[in-house]
Amino acid sequence: MAKIDKPRESTVFVCQQCGKESLKWLGRCPNCQEWNSFVETRVAVTTATLHSSPVSPPQELSRISTDAHDRFPIPMAEFNRVLGGGIVSGSLGLIAGEPGIGKSTLLLQVAHLITGTSGSVVYVSGEETLRQIKLRSERLKIKGDRLYLLAETDLEVILNQFEQMKPSLAIIDSIQTVYLPRLETSPGSITQVRECTLELMRWAKLNATPVFITGHVTKDGAIAGPRVLEHIVDVVLYLEGEPFSSYRLLRCTKNRFGSSNEVGVFEMKSEGLIEVSDPSQALLAQRFSQAVGSVVVPTLEGSRPLLVEIQALTNPTSFGLPRRTANGVDFGRLLLITAVLSRRAGLKLGNQDIIANVTGGLKISEPAADLGLALAIASSYRDTGSDPELAAVGEVGLSGELRSVPQLERRISEAARLGFKRCLVPRAGTKADRKDIELVPASTLKEAIGLGLVKGAKPSKD
Repeated sequence: MAKIDKPRESTVFVCQQCGKESLKWLGRCPNCQEWNSFVETRVAVTTATLHSSPVSPPQELSRISTDAHDRFPIPMAEFNRVLGGGIVSGSLGLIAGEPGIGKSTLLLQVAHLITGTSGSVVYVSGEETLRQIKLRSERLKIKGDRLYLLAETDLEVILNQFEQMKPSLAIIDSIQTVYLPRLETSPGSITQVRECTLELMRWAKLNATPVFITGHVTKDGAIAGPRVLEHIVDVVLYLEGEPFSSYRLLRCTKNRFGSSNEVGVFEMKSEGLIEVSDPSQALLAQRFSQAVGSVVVPTLEGSRPLLVEIQALTNPTSFGLPRRTANGVDFGRLLLITAVLSRRAGLKLGNQDIIANVTGGLKISEPAADLGLALAIASSYRDTGSDPELAAVGEVGLSGELRSVPQLERRISEAARLGFKRCLVPRAGTKADRKDIELVPASTLKEAIGLGLVKGAKPSKD
């Protein structure tokens, strides 16, 4: 039996970005280096002596069995891909994204699919009324059988409803709106968000029920409020998209039950988020074959080969110091490729502004896109078009050499499937000839530029 003393109040300063606590106010957080992020918070400190037995006794590892029903897929292939094959029982997932990106729409569609295959779902909304959710469900053509809505922000009331209904899936939209009455801080604060997430995690594990929560993001793209949420939850998903594009990317950055590099592609339409079964073809549908500074690169997003278009534009600078702008590619890789092109390939880029972009809102971080980025810059600088039926993949070294990349065969097969006739690859990674696509090996970046650019080609005037 536990003997609990009377709680006493204590004042601490909590960083609103990373959750670090301090006994005094600090101008800059020593953990995340954020300025003016410490907020005074009152917490109740309770000293207790517990003698009760643990809720879950220790179990021998050899006697623990894995049930095949611990993971259940839903009829949405792109969502299953990102999760690693389906939703895991007792898991806690976080879906983050900018306001209006489609988080609530996606979760409402997932809830509808769960009710048709696994059981009832409780959807808790702290931001919208039940009527607003009903209007969205009518637009998505969701009837709502076995889908229960709850407009509540008190987490204790929410958990009591969960205990009574025993749903197959619980959804909290959003974690910044719920609160625990025993805490004196306001909803959305670092203390409330952290403690509410911990309570939901305990309930999910004890009841073997998956829970999804949504979270807002800051202007920098990080989860609003605490970064500690990423350490508590099992799965972290980001729903991304360009402001004026209909495509949405569901990117996984943490997954305790599968790969953390998977990406799901959706298209936002009037009836909701629609899966894009062939994202490579969709991303290249608007590509202009006669464009200068445009190269197609076979990349890997998790286990999926994906063809993306990298564009580059060079222009004489109007200032003393040339600018470098990277959108969708790593800024450090752009500087590296620019230096290698200037030093090893003879391109005088010291007085050129360089803008690099990946179409479709994708972000590429792997070195396999180095060769495609270099070809796009060289094509724009020389005002010469690249071969429209050529794809390029390879890592560029500081000496100007081309290095092999992992899973080259899968990348080449994806390029051949979409109708590309040639693929520029590093000579070190070329093993055998293929009948469906011509492999063009190159040893150095200078050699690759000569093979990849069409000599004498100019942009079309049409």
